[in-house]
Amino acid sequence: MSRSTPFRSLALGAAVLLAATPALATDYVQAPGSTLAFATQYDGEVFSGHFGQFTTTLSFDPADPAAAKLDVVIPLASASTANADRDSTLQGGDFFATSKFPQARYVARGFRDLGDGRYAADGELTLRGTTRPVTLTFSFTDGAPALLEGKATVQRLDFNVGGGDWADLTLLPNPVAISTKVRLQPVE
Repeated sequence: MSRSTPFRSLALGAAVLLAATPALATDYVQAPGSTLAFATQYDGEVFSGHFGQFTTTLSFDPADPAAAKLDVVIPLASASTANADRDSTLQGGDFFATSKFPQARYVARGFRDLGDGRYAADGELTLRGTTRPVTLTFSFTDGAPALLEGKATVQRLDFNVGGGDWADLTLLPNPVAISTKVRLQPVE
């Protein structure tokens, strides 16, 4: 046995341990300049709005997307479409019912890698006391700040949003397009 063999074995053992060590995810919080928007139609006319407030936390390592965690809390009273009548209607009992259900929450545990820096988060949205699966597809760009840009489609009637006369799909379609651009900074 040569003198270099024990050192070579030690180096090989260290390399194997390092390779077996799981990658560490970075924990992020939402940074200023983030947006969360929605769009749908009313009587054939497209309208859009946004939530002026929402809070995002993310734990993510692109090398291990299956271990990721995403949590978004949305105060529903912050919804704005730049139309006072429509905004008042959104806050009421037929839509968000903000006095009874002040917030929505989206939680995803584990992402799927779609390739080319794209991912899918198969999470659950809780809105008006109802929880249903919703998939967010997004791109993630590391940087200062990191950037998550994503889209989802929510079927509003699955959450009893737009009940009563508003359940008429000829006036207001069921799908609502959601888009987000979240700037993220690492937790210090």
